[in-house]
Amino acid sequence: MDNISARYQSTRSVTVWDAPTRLFHWALVLLVLTSWVSVKRNWMELHFLSGYSIAALLLFRLGWGLIGSDTARFANFLHGPSAVLRHLAQLRSREPDREVGHNAAGGWMVLLMLLLLVVQVATGLSANDDVMLEGPFAKYVGKAVSDRLSVIHGFNFNLIEAAILLHLAAILTYAVLKRHNLVRPMITGRKWLPANFTPPPLAHPLRAVALLAVAVAVVAAAVNLL
Repeated sequence: MDNISARYQSTRSVTVWDAPTRLFHWALVLLVLTSWVSVKRNWMELHFLSGYSIAALLLFRLGWGLIGSDTARFANFLHGPSAVLRHLAQLRSREPDREVGHNAAGGWMVLLMLLLLVVQVATGLSANDDVMLEGPFAKYVGKAVSDRLSVIHGFNFNLIEAAILLHLAAILTYAVLKRHNLVRPMITGRKWLPANFTPPPLAHPLRAVALLAVAVAVVAAAVNLL
């Protein structure tokens, strides 16, 4: 038996991603796609609704990164530059996937995507199309500022598209070079890890429900009452 095969012995399926984190991920994928299609088709009511939904999801994820399950917390998956470089140096090394959550490089990719989406939502709330549509905050920042934010809103989406392509390229690279399937655990929540591995603590789902309800209420109040 070769060394790689031996490493796969004495393993068991362990839950590493909780349902709230996985649902957030796939809901965000659908909403970003909806935002892109709706603006291309000029379905602006749908575009606004999609943007508000993304805003609520981002508020939820930022909160979940502080009080959620271990693998969802920023403190547990954001590592220093040296850890990232060590991880990337082993990229061509084919070995079993033993990462519990995000790897050292993937953690920063998550943060980058979240920050880009925060900028997208923040600018969209104050943007205008110079015809008849404007974000709910546009009247408070003034036309000149709204125009500048509209330009940033358009340019920033190009950065989001680039980040998505980089993310997909990384998934393909791990699949080809390391034979790691990064998509399946984000669907099932489970990964094969050593039998003696202690599963990461998962937060109670009701905590996620309460946090999402607060996030939705905050967004709803902001866009309707300000």
